[in-house]
Amino acid sequence: MARILIVDDSPSQLMGIRRIVESLGHEALIAEDGAAGVEAAKRELPDLILMDVVMPNLNGFQATRSITRDPSTKHIPVILVTTKDQETDKVWGMRQGARAYITKPFSDVELSETISKAIAGEPSPPTAA
Repeated sequence: MARILIVDDSPSQLMGIRRIVESLGHEALIAEDGAAGVEAAKRELPDLILMDVVMPNLNGFQATRSITRDPSTKHIPVILVTTKDQETDKVWGMRQGARAYITKPFSDVELSETISKAIAGEPSPPTAA
């Protein structure tokens, strides 16, 4: 069982992603914006982070960059889970240190497989247009 931090400002998205995470037998931790996500990552040191991009205070790109460049949290894989579906967004997200990039809406299977691969330490596939 892994501890997975879900960072999203949408209550419905949080609930849906949490359901998937818990159905896989993992513990879900919650943060409702990027700044709270960075704080929770440092405090909780989760095994994986699922990060939205469009959020108040600190967006997901900024939060991912902060987490992946901090010596205390850089080992934690971050998966960006967002509505931002342009190729430039995907490239930028990966440059911030994300391990994978999933666009909303996603299937339960897609998210489940991406979580399993990230926890197993498997490399993410290259982003595709």
